[in-house]
Amino acid sequence: MSGMSKIVKTISSITFPFVFIYGLYVIAHGHLTPGGGFQGGAIVASGCAMILVAYGSVWTMGKIKEKNLSILESLGGFCFILLAFLGLGFGTGFFNNLFVGNEFLFGETPKFNSVAANFNTAGVIPLMNFAVGLKVIAGLFAIVLVMAYASSIREDEK
Repeated sequence: MSGMSKIVKTISSITFPFVFIYGLYVIAHGHLTPGGGFQGGAIVASGCAMILVAYGSVWTMGKIKEKNLSILESLGGFCFILLAFLGLGFGTGFFNNLFVGNEFLFGETPKFNSVAANFNTAGVIPLMNFAVGLKVIAGLFAIVLVMAYASSIREDEK
């Protein structure tokens, strides 16, 4: 898969940061709005796929190694499991949302029937969303990158 025209490359380079930021927004606000780690990760991976299509798989494979994506995916899974076991470490339960109500770390918990929806009132849920988002970004983009690279190798052989 070779790169596209200069116009497509320019437009993808301009729009990629906006797609990336929107994906991070969906990940960060997954506990308040529809979305979360998987949905935001899929958005960011789609933006990476847009860059892959614009610049070609050979160029992208030269910039981003599959091994690095595998390391990032493993890091996301490790962070998720670590946060799950963190509840046991604090003497509560597995996957316990232990930071809720801890005013020192995550601010004041809103009153019952309050309309306050702050980022810092969800405990470990946003951190878990970021771990899942990292795993999804790296995993989906690694799949797309390897498939595109393999198809470009087959095209070169013909």
